[in-house]
Amino acid sequence: MRVTLAEILKATKGSIIVSCQALPNEPMYCEEMSIMPFFANAAKQAGSKCIRTSSIRDVVEIKKATGLPVIGLVKRVVEGYASYITPTMTEIDDLVNADSDIVALDCTMRERGDGTTINEFIAQIKEKYPDIVLMADVSTFEEGVNAAKCGVNLVGTTLSGYTDYSPKTDGPDFELVRKLVSELDTPVIAEGKIHTPEAAKKMLSLGAHAVVVGGAITRPLEIAQRFYKGIE
Repeated sequence: MRVTLAEILKATKGSIIVSCQALPNEPMYCEEMSIMPFFANAAKQAGSKCIRTSSIRDVVEIKKATGLPVIGLVKRVVEGYASYITPTMTEIDDLVNADSDIVALDCTMRERGDGTTINEFIAQIKEKYPDIVLMADVSTFEEGVNAAKCGVNLVGTTLSGYTDYSPKTDGPDFELVRKLVSELDTPVIAEGKIHTPEAAKKMLSLGAHAVVVGGAITRPLEIAQRFYKGIE
């Protein structure tokens, strides 16, 4: 059962959305069973009202374990596609069938292997699934504005620093959030390199609807690496 966008927005306003993800090449990935529901339950106990996760298995298992709404995505490398976050309609279909409350996808302007533009792809998704709730993962101001004009429901700064043409910084892209909030009526979700409560609080003060935090909470390898780097 899916939760409505209005319900999610009400629950997450001014709050933290915890990202619980583990890819097959990462230490917290287990082939035999999903470990992510344990992280998601910890996030729920801490106060999270929504979880972001990758893979159909984790969408299903986290919803079952927590009862929380889930932002679902699928990370898959597809030949000819620069994007890897929910790159094709196949992943959209799978996430809809798994009852993802929100479907996140790469909405950058990068090349798409099927020859469509991101605008055309969004239109195809909305035609096939008129009631779908979409979160656009973008890397620049222009991409965020474009995605909002295409009718997505949320704009996230997830990919800032992860495209060749977006600013490379060690920390969060506060300026991108500030600019998007000032321009868009669409809720802006701050995401990417938010490693401290202070950074999360600053994002909210800039007008972000909510903040996604993953690596600082649910990725032990990244957390340990930051500590080791910090004492060098």
